[in-house]
Amino acid sequence: MHRDLPEHNAIKHVTVKKEPTGAWFVSFCIETDKPDKPDVDAIDPKDTVGIDLGILKLIHDSDGRSVERLDLSDDRDRLEREQRALSRKEKGSNNWEKQREKVAEIHERMSAKKRDLKHKLAHFYTTRYDAVFLEDLNVKSMLEGPQNARNKAEVGWRDLISIFHHHGKKHGCHVVEVDPRGTSKECAACGVETAKPVWVREHSCPACGYTADRDENASLVIQKRGLEELGVGHSEFTPAETATATLTTFTQSGGTVSASRVVETGSPNLKESASADE
Repeated sequence: MHRDLPEHNAIKHVTVKKEPTGAWFVSFCIETDKPDKPDVDAIDPKDTVGIDLGILKLIHDSDGRSVERLDLSDDRDRLEREQRALSRKEKGSNNWEKQREKVAEIHERMSAKKRDLKHKLAHFYTTRYDAVFLEDLNVKSMLEGPQNARNKAEVGWRDLISIFHHHGKKHGCHVVEVDPRGTSKECAACGVETAKPVWVREHSCPACGYTADRDENASLVIQKRGLEELGVGHSEFTPAETATATLTTFTQSGGTVSASRVVETGSPNLKESASADE
């Protein structure tokens, strides 16, 4: 077995599956006791996090961490070469079948890298925080837009959000989706909305003067909306205080982490990785 089964009450069913690569896998569905999520009234806003999902960076959180998109350019180049080689072989022949398996292996490797990254991120956040706040994204309409269609499809936001919900149930963490409208416009410090084109990467509020990275500001807005949605009392946890505190946190434990480092290092400790990149 790839790893030992976690503690469980019963094995519900077993699935045996053959992948296009020719490899066989066995999946176990087990019954376990899920941990209780913390009582909403007992949650400290400092033990929550807002996460902005983006294109230039995969995520940017309200504690100053960010993770870059996974670079699959080498895999895509190899995939194109192997697909061209497949098209030159006689379909159904032994050589064609061997080449088809090579193409399938590349597809599987790319999918595994993306899946691994998403699960490691979800594990990190749902074991570190009592509540995680994400945007409720209409992925279909975003993919239908003319800009960055392939990038958006490769990121797989909806899949990432679903994985966060799975880990939230597994680890006893509230995972809440909030209204995404205006998160890039609203100021985290004063709430005033300022329209800006997508290529402007800095938020600069004309009303209160607060400035921050565009994605960082959005993650703070998401956190504020998440606290309101969840019903966490935060009368002393104003947007302005949130923004100021996070700027300090960014210098202490924030920073940008390469997605490849998250994939390669097992269960990620983003705090340590981020500090190393400063």
